[in-house]
Amino acid sequence: MSNVPERDNDNGNELPALDFHSPGRFAIHNPCTEGGEPTIRPEPAPFILGQHEPMEAASSPELLRSHALALLNQAGRSLCLYTPDLEPWLYDHRAIGDACSRFLRAHPRNHLRILLRDSSLAVRNGHRLLRLARQLPSNCQIRKLHPDYPADDLAYLLADDCGLLLRAAPQLPAAQVHYQARARVRQLQHQFDQAWNTSLSDPDLRSFLL
Repeated sequence: MSNVPERDNDNGNELPALDFHSPGRFAIHNPCTEGGEPTIRPEPAPFILGQHEPMEAASSPELLRSHALALLNQAGRSLCLYTPDLEPWLYDHRAIGDACSRFLRAHPRNHLRILLRDSSLAVRNGHRLLRLARQLPSNCQIRKLHPDYPADDLAYLLADDCGLLLRAAPQLPAAQVHYQARARVRQLQHQFDQAWNTSLSDPDLRSFLL
C-alpha cells in the first residue's frame, strides 16, 4: 500500500480558472503629520520684497502660506502680526516657525511682535509661535489687544516697511498681498503701534511662556 497521498488535481479534477477583474485605480492621498499639517513643505512665493509692485490675491490656505513664507523669509528688521487667535491653520506650520526663528536669530535687533484678541485656542492646543516666544522672549513678544480699544476686524502681517499680507475677512482663507506698499504699511504700522501701547499682558500667555 502506497503512502503517497492521492492528488486532487488529476487532469480529470482540475478546477476551472478564475476570472480576475481589476477594480481600477485608487487615489492615494499623502497623510498629514501630527496636528493636521501637510507633509509637503510649502514653497515661498517668488516675489521680491520691496520690488514687486502688483498686488497679489490669495484665495486658499496654500497660497496664503506661500505668501506669508515669502514675507517672513525676506524681512530684515521687523515683523508685526495682528491676528484674532494666531490662526493656527496659517501660522502653526513648521516652515513658518522655521522662517520666524531664522529671522529672530539673524540679528539681535530683529523683532517679531504679535498682537492677538484671544489666546485660548493657541494656549490650549499649543502653537509654534508660542514656543518661539518662550525661547526668545526678548525678540518675540506676544500681547493681547485691550478689550476697549477700537479696532478693525482685520488680520494682517507687516514685513519691514513695505510688505503686507492683509486679510479683511479673517474668517475666510483669503488675502491681498503687497510686496511694495510703503504708504499702506506705514498706516497699518501706526495703528499697530497704537494698539500695542494699550495692549495687555495675558495671564494665560504669561503662564504658558514661563
